[in-house]
Amino acid sequence: MNIAEKYFKKQVSSEEFRRSFLEEKIKLDIEYRLEELKKDIQKHKSPEDLIKKVDSIEQFVSSV
Repeated sequence: MNIAEKYFKKQVSSEEFRRSFLEEKIKLDIEYRLEELKKDIQKHKSPEDLIKKVDSIEQFVSSV
């Protein structure tokens, strides 16, 4: 196990770090999904495809 892995394992044991890490991961996931939706809108994808993406984002947000 290298130094970075040891440090990460030590940090993960902290509740505050875990919470902050998960919050940032969720934010990044949402940003990524919204960016993908924006690209699909710019590409003039079908309304059905866009609605599926929106539904997927809504489901993700409600699950966290």
